[in-house]
Amino acid sequence: MRFGILGTLRVGGGEATVTAGRDRIVLAMLLLRAGRIVPVDELVDAVWEDRPPATARAQLQTCVSRLRQRLAALGLPPELIVTDPGGYLIRTAAGEVDAETFGREVDAGRAALAGGQLVDARRHFRAALTLWRGPALGGIASRSVRRRAQALDEQRLTALEECVDVELRLGHAADLLDELTEAVERHPLRERLRGHLMLALSAVGRQADALAVYREGRRLYAEELGIEPGAALQELHQRVLAGDLAMAGSQRTTTVAVRGLPRAISDFTGRQDTLTRLLNEIEEGGARIHLIDGMAGSGKTTLAVHLADRLGHRYPDAQLFIDLHGYSERTPLTPAAATATLLRQLGVPAERIPVDLDDRLALWRTELSGRRALVLLDNAAGADQVMPLLPPGGACLTLITSRRRLVGVDEGRPCSLPVLDLDEAIELLGRVAGADRVVSEPEAAAEVARRCGFLPLAIRLAGARLAHRPGWRIADLVDRLAGARDPLAELVAGNRSVGDAFALSYAQVSPAAQRLFRLLGLHPGVRFDSRVAAALVDLPLEATQDLLDELVDAHLVEEPGAGRFRLHDLVREYARRLLTAPDRAADRHAALERLLDHHLHVAAAIARDIELPFNRATFRLPGPNRPDLVAASASQGRAWFEENHAALTALVGLAEAEGFLTGCWQLARVCWRANYDGGHLDELIETHTVALRAAEKLGDDEAVANTLNYLASGHHRLAQYSEAIRLMEMAVDIYRRLGRTLKLHMTLANLGSCYTAQGDYRNGKEHFEAAGALVPKLDVPDVLANWLNNLSFALLIWGRHDEALRTSRTHLLLARQNGDERQLGHALGHVGMIRRRMGHTGPARRLLNVALRLKRKTGNLFGYGEVLNEIGLMEREAGRPDKAAACHREALLVIIESGDRVGMCTSRNLLARAILEQGDAPSALDLFRRVLHDATKINNRYEQAQALDGIARCLRTTEPAAARAHWVRALALFRQLDLPERYEVQRLLAELS
Repeated sequence: MRFGILGTLRVGGGEATVTAGRDRIVLAMLLLRAGRIVPVDELVDAVWEDRPPATARAQLQTCVSRLRQRLAALGLPPELIVTDPGGYLIRTAAGEVDAETFGREVDAGRAALAGGQLVDARRHFRAALTLWRGPALGGIASRSVRRRAQALDEQRLTALEECVDVELRLGHAADLLDELTEAVERHPLRERLRGHLMLALSAVGRQADALAVYREGRRLYAEELGIEPGAALQELHQRVLAGDLAMAGSQRTTTVAVRGLPRAISDFTGRQDTLTRLLNEIEEGGARIHLIDGMAGSGKTTLAVHLADRLGHRYPDAQLFIDLHGYSERTPLTPAAATATLLRQLGVPAERIPVDLDDRLALWRTELSGRRALVLLDNAAGADQVMPLLPPGGACLTLITSRRRLVGVDEGRPCSLPVLDLDEAIELLGRVAGADRVVSEPEAAAEVARRCGFLPLAIRLAGARLAHRPGWRIADLVDRLAGARDPLAELVAGNRSVGDAFALSYAQVSPAAQRLFRLLGLHPGVRFDSRVAAALVDLPLEATQDLLDELVDAHLVEEPGAGRFRLHDLVREYARRLLTAPDRAADRHAALERLLDHHLHVAAAIARDIELPFNRATFRLPGPNRPDLVAASASQGRAWFEENHAALTALVGLAEAEGFLTGCWQLARVCWRANYDGGHLDELIETHTVALRAAEKLGDDEAVANTLNYLASGHHRLAQYSEAIRLMEMAVDIYRRLGRTLKLHMTLANLGSCYTAQGDYRNGKEHFEAAGALVPKLDVPDVLANWLNNLSFALLIWGRHDEALRTSRTHLLLARQNGDERQLGHALGHVGMIRRRMGHTGPARRLLNVALRLKRKTGNLFGYGEVLNEIGLMEREAGRPDKAAACHREALLVIIESGDRVGMCTSRNLLARAILEQGDAPSALDLFRRVLHDATKINNRYEQAQALDGIARCLRTTEPAAARAHWVRALALFRQLDLPERYEVQRLLAELS
């Protein structure tokens, strides 16, 4: 290979053979785009960055001349470097640049992987990775080179992740541990690598170490990024905790002709990890009894038959199968009847089979003695049915499938089957309905898989409908499933249906568990806990937990985490279907009322602790139906909201649909603070829009006005100021008519803030003054504190710093007297911001740091980001743009989570300024332009002006005319807003002249 860039620069087989710094940069840029023209301007930027000399082009020609001489000295043709009117290129053939070879090997590995050729995929991936000798183009500091080299480094990491994924599937976990440990140490924030290390550790039995790797990652993500691990890594963590990740060992391919086993279906799909794990455990001398359980339609029998088929060569004496009818329309087989059937499979004549059960079992054990036999006991009803049938000794293997967890089977190794993942589900649909149809409609195929809940039986039935209707598109089936009042009725083929499969499981549980199961279909969320279940069924918590355990064991309910439960989507549809019977209408209505009552009182109890005191007047509720359950749930605090916010949103809509109108608007109201602070603004708007309809139907004017005001807050945070103002003006009219002075004051102050944010300072000032005029009529210190908080921030924006400082100090005094940490955080933050603008940097920094801690403690995401941005400004003003950029990046992540669109623009503008002062004008320019687009879209003139100013600063040395145009636009906006920033822009324009 003539050229190496996957590490330090190599030419002609030697390392560092080009020593001149500029020559190395030029050669690196040419090799990074081998075979393509690299413009002269790009090469000049790469070599001299922001300060090219007047003679840059001439010096570049000299560099190229020296490079040609060096190539000739190394025995390479000097004409490899070609001069073009637009720039230069280096002409290379296939295999001459290691990066190109790397790319070809990676593509070959991916192609082999797509074809299921894991060994070939591994060979290609490893061939690609061995080309690397270190970071791409290590030792070359040019920003342009580094930016492109970092892209190569990213490609290497991606290839490593894909290679490791293949090797884990091939069972090479032990060989990967050192490499993965080193990779995670070097790239601690890379979730996929961390997940691979967890998989490898689990595969060799080091679950504790795998959990430690997860904990360390979670700590780093929280400290470095302020986020939780991604959904995939969290799910992997749960699987490690569950102990179902023993993947070590290689896949086997040997098969033998079966004897008593059913035919293994040809379209078996997915379950490869589970199949491989079970094969390895059995072939390495693990447990001799394996219990495969799962919900109806999850493919237990299919997996067990495939497993037996793959293991047949190890059990040449007998391979037996029996359906025990534990869940079927037939009566489950008794141990006596099952033993007789198994003995006949072994060739025992009917006349030799004893009548007495004990004698039959003795003969069964005698017949198996000394034999190497595999026995598949399918569809078991329970442990009592299978325990007598277990073969003796260690030479036999028993596989048992059941819809119930068989906890009473001694020595049994359990394996619970989940549903398929998306890729497996689509592959199964293609195998049943036709691969070409799936390829032609991939999105519709994915939607069918989702609507089937990734359940193998449902997907098979959906695929069968398509297979027998060649004129249908997959999208036609999606429409049928989406529009069906009863989706289960669409998942039928012949005499098989998903609903019937669930019915068999339902029939096997107790009447009390059946009632709980039916009522759980009313819960609108994904997950629920035992307290919600107890509220629904109105039973003691302990009794409810016992019923949940029964349903979990029967795979009608899933328990993905300790004490957290869920229903599969199709199982939920089945539960809801059971409640449609007319004789269950009263039970259904009463259960919904209890469900709403529980969530309303828990949310209200938590909201009382996190709301401002004067806002709690709307929480006047009658006593809860189950105070014990409410108290237990409310003790979780804000975490309860985060865990249940999706269910709460859905429950507001359900309350309106079912006629619980008062509970509907009240539930939206008590969830407001958690949604507002937590950044769930879409949910806030959705729930309060529904609540507004409910309040209007009730004819409750005060509820209407309350809901209008809180609905407006969501639109305000999303910078939809016109809508927010419209809603609050309606609320003001109602409060005036009702004579509600306190509420009128609050809404007027909110209007002042909204007008100020919109840049309409005249209207903002008028509404703040109108709100202030009502303060003497109110003997509520908290209300005054809130008004002072909003007013001080408005004065800060208007640049009236002395007045803002006096207002904030009054606010701070009131917050201290009231002991309100939320208001205290606001006041300290505002005083710190004002004093920074007044040049009091030392006190400002101390105040802002205290405010930051309080914002974090009270869960105020937006406020936390706001203070971080202020600290970042101080770092930039102190000449530390690197630290400033770090603050603004963290603030941006937090504010994105809070959902505030204006705050996002603010954070990006500040981040771009810090990046510009770091010397990276192109990146800053890109970011400023993005902010200009976003701020224009939401009509925020202040952030538009800041972005225009930033763009001009990026362009002033390279494109002064363009810079002037942007500053002129920025100045016009600052003048419209009457802000002091206009003076700085005027100065910069004068300097440019």
